[in-house]
Amino acid sequence: MAHDVLITRRLLEAADPLVVDLGYGASPVTTLEMAARLRAVRPDLRVVGLEIDPERVVPGRDGVVFARGGFELAGLRPNLVRAFNVLRQYPESAVPAAWSTILSGLAPDGLLLDGTCDELGRRCAWILLDRAGPRSLTLAWDPFTVDQPSDIAERLPKALIHRNIPGEPIHTLLTAADRAWAVAAPLAPYGPRARWRHAANLLLEQGFPLRPQRRRLRDNQLTIPWSAVAPLP
Repeated sequence: MAHDVLITRRLLEAADPLVVDLGYGASPVTTLEMAARLRAVRPDLRVVGLEIDPERVVPGRDGVVFARGGFELAGLRPNLVRAFNVLRQYPESAVPAAWSTILSGLAPDGLLLDGTCDELGRRCAWILLDRAGPRSLTLAWDPFTVDQPSDIAERLPKALIHRNIPGEPIHTLLTAADRAWAVAAPLAPYGPRARWRHAANLLLEQGFPLRPQRRRLRDNQLTIPWSAVAPLP
């Protein structure tokens, strides 16, 4: 998030930026880490962690407040909401209503990150939304623990995880990514990051509208407009 152009721009433009970490789980460690990373972008950022389970609400620390709340965001009007591993426990049919509830509670230019990751954060996928709906999908993975891009399929957000079947755009993308990864195999001696950069360029040449990476990242990453992966009706 700290390197996403749209997110950082919205935080910098906000008069009094507020970020909510929705459903931080049994421990608020990721909320605290998020606060530290995003304050490098905007030092006066306010951060609130929300949990629906009152037993998980902990005392505030390091300038972060924790409170009870769910999709209604406890009445707050945040500029950014991160909801990781929250909707995965709901049926796919419940996603639109959950998105609508969260988005309706955002500040006018607010953003929602609906994502899923594994326990160690080595496989991540998230959808970025604003009040108009989904904008993009990002896949990110530890290059040294993932054999091929489609391994991320098991961590797709709820809106997509059941759509990874032939004929659906997300399946087409992952299949093409695996194929490009295989073609880029000669670059394997230079490491998986160099190999993925070449594979991503191959996808661009094939017409997949991937967002070009402007800087080198620790993880391999793929960001694509939602229109290119949205589920078929």
